[in-house]
This record gives sequence, structure tokens and C-alpha cells, in this order.
Amino acid sequence: MNSVQLIASLAITLAVSIQAQTPAPPKIPSDQIWEPDLEYVIAGGKGTRLAMDVVRPRTAAKPLPAVVLIHGGGFRAGVRESYLPLAIKLAQNGYVAATISYRLSPRYQFPAPVEDVKTAVRWLRANNPRFGMDPEHICAAGSSAGGHLALFLGLTGDVANFEGDGPHRDQSSRVSCVVNFYGPTDFTQSYGKSVDAAEVLPMFLGGDLEHERTRHRLASPLNWVTPRAAPVLTIHGTDDRYVAHEQAVWLTDRLHSAGVEAELETIQGAGHGFKGADADRAEERMFAFLRKHLMPDPERHLLVVDHGPGAEVLEMTWPSGHIVRRWPNARGRDVQSLGGGRLLYTMDLTRRVVEVDQTGKVLWTYGASEGLEVPTAAQRLANGNTLIGDSKQGKLIEVDKAGKVVWTYSNPEMDNMRMRNCRRTSADTTLVAIESAGKVIEVNRAGQIVWTFQAEGGAARAPYQAQRLENGNNLVSFAEPGELVEVNREGKVVRSIGRNKSDLRLAWTTGVELLPGGGMIVVDYTGRRMIELNSSGRVTHELPLGSKNVASIALVTE
Repeated sequence: MNSVQLIASLAITLAVSIQAQTPAPPKIPSDQIWEPDLEYVIAGGKGTRLAMDVVRPRTAAKPLPAVVLIHGGGFRAGVRESYLPLAIKLAQNGYVAATISYRLSPRYQFPAPVEDVKTAVRWLRANNPRFGMDPEHICAAGSSAGGHLALFLGLTGDVANFEGDGPHRDQSSRVSCVVNFYGPTDFTQSYGKSVDAAEVLPMFLGGDLEHERTRHRLASPLNWVTPRAAPVLTIHGTDDRYVAHEQAVWLTDRLHSAGVEAELETIQGAGHGFKGADADRAEERMFAFLRKHLMPDPERHLLVVDHGPGAEVLEMTWPSGHIVRRWPNARGRDVQSLGGGRLLYTMDLTRRVVEVDQTGKVLWTYGASEGLEVPTAAQRLANGNTLIGDSKQGKLIEVDKAGKVVWTYSNPEMDNMRMRNCRRTSADTTLVAIESAGKVIEVNRAGQIVWTFQAEGGAARAPYQAQRLENGNNLVSFAEPGELVEVNREGKVVRSIGRNKSDLRLAWTTGVELLPGGGMIVVDYTGRRMIELNSSGRVTHELPLGSKNVASIALVTE
């Protein structure tokens, strides 16, 4: 019997028996630390002492994500120790696991247990150094009544009325995600569809549906779904006689309608608790969900050019958007990471291109004194030279480290601010986006145009950036409507993202950064957002940009 199967069995037993006997403590592995009976609050007028057991790895190289386990028992019974087997397994997989007690009915009614679980989360956050815990990555997980309380943690992080009067109010009770094992979500629909609702709910809610309908609604997680809800995994059996499977479907649909990530694992033929292969499947889904949300891959760092009034280059984490560093850029439009904390960017108003370190110390510059007027693009080349696009002059300039010009190209179609970005290709040619002409040209070292792509729609399409892909095609960003197109050497569009498609409408695409594996991050300039697309073109992350006018972006390289 695995841990989920054991918990499921205990949950059924507790749901039908008010008097639950505390199970014998399990054997704790030598590489784990078990801290039992840690008091986190004295709650309620009668002074009920509430505690938790914490199980964690004995050693860890960094703070670990946490899982708060909430037992079931119809809100009237159950013990936190029933979750110790799962807590041990969580610790074996690199989590800090806390299994908690809460006040029970009929002495204590809703919202008392909600206040308790929120207090427990706040207590854990306040004491995170003691447990080597990462306070930014906490999951709430529970079965049956415990699933209901876990949902309240995930859905009401901003609702002050449910915080209670417990300690550590300076800490947040918000959680990163929720695993809900067959928890009820709409108490107004429980009667007649649950074998014990008529007995359990009046004790928890102070009366039956006829007399306390408002409390039934307030206590139903379904009614607290907002776009700010945490991601939820619900695991539910189709033959559940205590909580109907439809309650899981309603919750998942409501979360989806609010734009919240929600997954439903339906187990055919399973009741209120899982056994054998069903228990194995439930546990596997839970651990996969925890890895996804509590142990994500390290965030990328992205350089973002704010061409608007902010006038700065930002280093931010992606996709969270946390700003790490800032450099003033005089409303420049382009940036490149050079590795080792160095970056190259343009400065429109001061008419120069600079290379700086993390502190902003200027390591190299080329500017107005060398004849630049409005540099809108800059790229450090593999040979150490720098390619600069001057949109005012309609000129491309390649200069060496000493500032000596080693190559130039001029074109009257590019002057008077009609050119935007330029990029050198692996074939030693240069792709130039001529915004006002609605086209992209490719120029060789001899100054010959060797390839041209004219956008359908003419000058209004305003191409911003073109770059060479590994397959030899070119990727170009457009406006009106916003679109990314992949064009082959014959000028045929072989892939289009955005434009008039209903799955993704873009306003004006500017900067694009390619990612390993075929994905990309795209700037929607007037849409004021950045979007990550996977190799299939599906949106995986989105970050609103607020007042920022982002032109170009670049991944930070080591």
C-alpha cells in the first residue's frame, strides 16, 4: 500500500467515524528530521491548541519548497498524523512537509478551520529559516474536507476576512498551488448526492441548506474563484458517494473560465479514496504537479529595452518579471548581452552605442563625435567588431574595437528614420528591416541586395526586426496586424503566428528572442505585453508590461 492509498483508506474511515484513533507513528528514515507537535496557535475562545508535524530532509543545499498537508474527516474528525506517511515520502523527494491540525465541528464552525490553515501557512513562512524552507514555493494539499480547506488557501489569498486573529499577520497565507483530492466545492449541491452531507454540513455550517443557505454559499470554494487563484490539480473518482465527481468538473471549468491553470485527473470507477493502481496513478500525478510548480527550471534572465519615458534597459527574470538591474539608455531601442555581465545597447537621445558592465561602467563607446546621428540597432559580431544601424543617416556601419570603420552600406530607402533593426547573419550578410517601406532586405559585403521580402499590406506592416534561423529561413516581426512570419529564400511564407488568427492576436510585434528547443519570446509593442511561445506556437507564458514601451529584448548569456 503506497502513501496515497494509505491516506485514502484513512480518509474514508475518518469520514464515517467521529472518534478517530491516532495511528502509531511511522519509522522516520535516518536522512530525515521529524519535528512533531509544533504548536502554531492557541485558537478560539476555549483556547484550542493547534499543532503541526514537520518532516524534512536532514541536509539540503538550498531552501526547499514546502507542502502543507490537511487531513480529511468531514470537518468533524481526523488527525494530522494520518498524513505522516505521505509527509515522509515528500521529504524523500526534496520537500519540507507539514501536516497540520485544525478546529473541528460541531464545536467550531466555518470559517474557523479556514482561519486555522491560513494561520498555519503564515507560521511556516515566519519560521522558514528553521526548516530550510523556501517561503515562495508552498503547496496546499488535502483530501475530502482537507481538500476543501486546501482550496480555500489557493482561492482566497487576498481575502482578509478569512485570516482570523492568529499570529504573524505580517506574513502572507497565499500558496503557490493546490492539490485537491476529492474535496467538495459547492455545498448547495451536496444534499441528496452525498451519503453524509445532511449529517455533516449542518454541524459545519450552523444549519441545513434551507436555513443557512448564505453560509453554504460562502463556504463553497466554487464561489471564490478569481483570476488570482493559484493553479489547482483535482483528483477525483467517478463513483465517489461522499463528494460527487461533478463538483470537481464544476471547479475546473470555473477556474478555466477565470484564466487560471487547472487540471482534473478523473479516475474511472474510483470512490472516495483510491486503492492499488488508482492510488499509484493519483500519487504520480500529484508529484508531477508539485515538480512543475514548486521545483521549476531556473528562470531565464532577459534584457528588456524600454524605449518609452522610462528610458532604460532592464534585466528581469522570465517569466516572473522580477527586475534585477537597470541601466539608463536615453530612450534607445536595441540591446545585446555580451556575457560576463556586459551588455551593448543604443542610446537614441545621446546619439551613441555603449558597452557597459553590471555596474554601468562604460567599457566601450561609439557615438556623435564619430558621426552617429540616431543609432537604432547595434550588434557585437563574432570577429569583435560592432555593427551599428543609423536610422537618421540610412547607414550601416561596422567598426572595430578602436572605432575604425571597416565597412559601410547606405541606402536612401533607409534614411530619415525609415530603418529599424539590422542583424548580421552567419553567411556574413546583413538583414535590414525598412519599416516605412514594409520590406526586409539582405545585403552582402559588396553592398549588393541579395534578397528582398515585401510584406503583403505594404508600408503599414512596419517590419521591425529580421533574423536568420538555423534552417536558413528568416523570421520577421510585423505590425498592423501584429505577426511573425518565417520566410524561405524564395520569399514564400512557410509559417505565420498572429495576424488574423483567433488563437493569438498581436498588435505590433517588435523584438523577438529565440529560445532553445524552438520556442521564442515575443514583444507585443502596443499590446504592452511579452509572450513566450513554444515550438508549436502556443502561448506558455505572458507578462503584462504596464507603461513600458518595449522595443527589443535579449537573453542574458553567461
